[in-house]
Amino acid sequence: MSDVTCARGVELLMDYLEGVLSAGVMESIDRHVGGCPRCLAFIASYRETPALLRDATAEEIPGDTKRRLDGFVRSLSERPRES
Repeated sequence: MSDVTCARGVELLMDYLEGVLSAGVMESIDRHVGGCPRCLAFIASYRETPALLRDATAEEIPGDTKRRLDGFVRSLSERPRES
């Protein structure tokens, strides 16, 4: 695999990040990413996402906010569905 496109790189992203691709494919993706700021930013954001989610879910929702949110979600589930 000599030429990797942005679309092909996205298809292989999980395998690339897990390091399970062949050395040749990894090198091709590395070459592409090295010259493609969009792909470089995409991979960086993809790598940061789990940490962002952990940080966001680590915060405790204040009791009053949680009760209001629970009530809102319940009201949505009680509404008649549109056909």
